[in-house]
Amino acid sequence: MLNLVRLRDAAAYPEGHALHGKDLTGADAYANYGRETGPIFQRNNGTIVWRARFEAVLMGPSNEHWDHIFVARYPNAKAFLAMITDPEYQRAVVHRQSAVLTSRLIRTKPSSGKSEFG
Repeated sequence: MLNLVRLRDAAAYPEGHALHGKDLTGADAYANYGRETGPIFQRNNGTIVWRARFEAVLMGPSNEHWDHIFVARYPNAKAFLAMITDPEYQRAVVHRQSAVLTSRLIRTKPSSGKSEFG
């Protein structure tokens, strides 16, 4: 799964949540998400196989940038589904929703063969 994540400047926890109005950044909320969902990710045999730091858009919308860019690998689609339907994950996802301004999650399948373009 290719993950592209752009964070909010300020976290947007819903009213009634213990962290609402606590002056947290999107990065703070995303760190909360990682802390709480990391064990669930690992329990479902997920691994981060590649991570990068955004530098610049060379082709594409010039106003688009990403705070987190990474590829997560799951053994199969069932493992991903098990993770996102886990009751612990469902409780923790509020941190992601509060943190993220926009994102892309792109399912990919490794290919083999040619190493050249085209």
